[in-house]
Order: sequence, then structure tokens, then C-alpha cells
Amino acid sequence: MANDPKKIRFAPNGAIYVALLSGSPVVPPTELGTADTAPAGYKALGYVDEGGVTLTPAIETQPVNAWQSATPVLYNVTSASFSVKATLQETNEVTTELFWGAQWVEVMSNDATPVGTGVYRLDLASTPDIKELSLVVDWNQGAVRNRCVIPRAMISDRGAIQLNRTENGKFELTISALDSAGKLGYVLTNDDIVEGA
Repeated sequence: MANDPKKIRFAPNGAIYVALLSGSPVVPPTELGTADTAPAGYKALGYVDEGGVTLTPAIETQPVNAWQSATPVLYNVTSASFSVKATLQETNEVTTELFWGAQWVEVMSNDATPVGTGVYRLDLASTPDIKELSLVVDWNQGAVRNRCVIPRAMISDRGAIQLNRTENGKFELTISALDSAGKLGYVLTNDDIVEGA
């Protein structure tokens, strides 16, 4: 097969969508959908910093050695993982609740008939309850669209928030896939990369 510079891909546009799995049932998308439209039941996480999104499929293996060979005769998979890492730039209800791992609740007045004060509070538990979620990452280059879907996931790591006079606040999250009927997730594309398609 000859080298083809037209097959070099970038990801100049994209979006991340999330759905919490604790409420009404969410059906992970099985189609590419349309650009800039969240899948049904999902919410957009907004701007991501210029580093983009990092998708990391990984496996760990253990060599199986045999008396008759100085090299392993095969490798056995001991673990598999798939994670998505991104630094979110928008400060909104969804991104802050994901980052802090809690929900905003309006503070009520102490009157005989309490009313909302317009102030919201987010309680950080000493024993956090990690919520299960579903994640969709879309990216495209022109008409070539790609979608990565993780039906079940949890936030496995959070970065620090840097409060700075000259740089906006950012929420760094690593979201790791959980087993979903024997799968970590799937990728959809309309790219003509499959021979014979």
C-alpha cells in the first residue's frame, strides 16, 4: 500500500458529553449523530483546553514461559483498561459537580417558611460516593466524523484547580471505563479506512 498524506488525521473540532447513570436509564448512542448535538440523555461539558482529549486503551500482560524456550511462548492478559483524560475550561453546573463529586443545593433561609437565598452549596463528603456515568467523545476533521462511547465509567482521577489572576480555572478529569457486558466501549467512524468498504 502506497503512502497517502490524505489519510493523515487531526482532531480540530470535538465535544465531550456525559450522562449520569443514577437517574433515568440512558441508552448509549450507536450512531455518529450530528456535529454539535448532544446524544439523547447526555449533556455537553463545553470547552476543553488546547491540549485536547487523551484516549488511552491499555492492557497489562504476563508472559507465559516454557522449559523449551528462552522467550515467552505467549502472553496472558492480566488487566485491561480504557480512560479518557481532559481538562475542562467551562465553569458550569455539570463540570463543577463532576469535579467536586457532589451536587449543588440551594441554601434556604431560616424563616418559618424557608425560601431559596440564591446561594448554592456543594458539600464535600469525607467518604465520597463515586457516581457512575456514561461518556461520549466526538471529534472530526471536515466531513470525517468519529465517536468514542463508554457506556459505563467512573471518574478515577482529578487534577488540582489553579486559581490564577491571568489564567482561567480548569477542571482536569480522568474518566475510566467499567465493564459493560464484556466491553469497555466502542468507536464509530465514517472514515473510509476499512478496505473493501
